[in-house]
Amino acid sequence: MRSAVLLAVIACSVYALGSEAQGAEHRGVVLGDLTWVQAEEALKPDTVVVIPLGAAAKEHGPHLRLDNDWRMAQYLAERVVATSDVVLAPAISYHYFPAFLEYPGSTSLSRDTAREMVVEIVRSLAHYGPRRFYVLNTGISTLGPLKDSAAVLAKDGILLRYTDLEAVSGEAIKRVEKQARGTHADEIETSMMLYIVPERVDMNHAVRDDNPDVPGGLTRQPNGKGVYSPTGVWGDPTLATRKKGRILVEATLTGILKDIEQLRREHTAGSVGEEQ
Repeated sequence: MRSAVLLAVIACSVYALGSEAQGAEHRGVVLGDLTWVQAEEALKPDTVVVIPLGAAAKEHGPHLRLDNDWRMAQYLAERVVATSDVVLAPAISYHYFPAFLEYPGSTSLSRDTAREMVVEIVRSLAHYGPRRFYVLNTGISTLGPLKDSAAVLAKDGILLRYTDLEAVSGEAIKRVEKQARGTHADEIETSMMLYIVPERVDMNHAVRDDNPDVPGGLTRQPNGKGVYSPTGVWGDPTLATRKKGRILVEATLTGILKDIEQLRREHTAGSVGEEQ
């Protein structure tokens, strides 16, 4: 009797999980989950392809992990594909991050290499039809090479747009920010990670490190070129809270979705494969 009851409970649980999963189906599709046959159907001229970009190895102070930006990009990408009709391509985990190379574990490509990598990825996928691409960008130094990539691809009749975090979340930052200055592993970024993956934030090691801004990257040397930061932080992460993070993340997501819909409406040059 107990076995029969147990089997019934398991069956009900499996059914409930299946129903829940069906109810949570993505509006978009994850490219890596498809076969090439399915990809051929998904990659149409009017498709918007989203490419997350976040460093998987870049210092974020003593309280955040090196893969901070990669996790943020993945989280935002999952939210986007759940609500927007896009094709989500694999994330880019290396790009242009020269300001952090004094801190062990940090990596960076040259600006030219970062530009060409994005160009070649986009051209590969554009070959199958799509003319609109959106880089879900979680960096600041990445903006320059992404602008370069967009200019190169425009000559092919391909639209490349990308996230400017200040543009999409600037108003939300003004609402919650209390720190005097900072943009890296700071109050803002730490708050967002407390909302996204709190288990990967160690607030016991969060420290204020906000020396005056000067030209250059961050430096561990008191007399070095750039902003002196022995911790790798620029700002005050001790002010971070999950509540602030929710406001910032949701505002960022809203801005990204607006960017994507604007891109969807943009006119392309009618190059190879563009449907009229």
